[in-house]
Amino acid sequence: MASSSPLSPILLSLFLVFICGVSAQTAPAPAPSGPLNFTGILDKNGQYTYFLQLLAQTQVGSQVQTQLKTTTEGFTVFAPTDNAFNNLKPGTVNNLDPQQKVQLVLYHVIPKYYSLNDLQFVSNPVRTQAGEDFGLNVTGLNNQVNVSSGVVETQINNALYQKKPLAIYQADKVLLPEEFFEAKSPAAAPSPATKKSSTGSKSNSRASATADEPASADNSGSTGRNMGLGFVVGLALACIGFLS
Repeated sequence: MASSSPLSPILLSLFLVFICGVSAQTAPAPAPSGPLNFTGILDKNGQYTYFLQLLAQTQVGSQVQTQLKTTTEGFTVFAPTDNAFNNLKPGTVNNLDPQQKVQLVLYHVIPKYYSLNDLQFVSNPVRTQAGEDFGLNVTGLNNQVNVSSGVVETQINNALYQKKPLAIYQADKVLLPEEFFEAKSPAAAPSPATKKSSTGSKSNSRASATADEPASADNSGSTGRNMGLGFVVGLALACIGFLS
């Protein structure tokens, strides 16, 4: 019986390696993941019901989603949690008019992609989608980032999504624009000097009125004396005429 060649197992192994390599080269590449879904990320993470409602009501969510397809700068979003909205005073959001609600949502969107590390070195104020007058102050130290609107300040440390062109960070407070929610200063109370001046003015008025009254009385007396003197002179002249 003919013995098998000692090279057969080696040749067979090489052949299998060759076949596997060809298969790997011709196998289709993994299908790309679905399109980036801005609101879907928030919905998947939960606890963003109120913010999602505002995104839908103001149509900001669909605008950001559309712009993500063409933007070269990207977006950074600070997403307030449901607890953040629950901690607001009643009526804080509902009392805003439609345009202010749009600006409130846009105030949480920065028209540029920032990683958490990038946020530590930004130049303030950071412009938001709400407009040039609606800026945020972002400060960072030792990998801790704080965001301030001038009315509230919150810490940012939880990234829901962080891959260019989109970064979404959890915000434990609603960023209230200073332009809408700055505390109204109480009406200034009149100073003691003003009160004293006012009192003095009233006193002066009364003094003036009192001073005028005696002056009027003096005039009446003078008139009476003049009339009496005229009567005496007239009587004297009448007597002289009678005697003559």
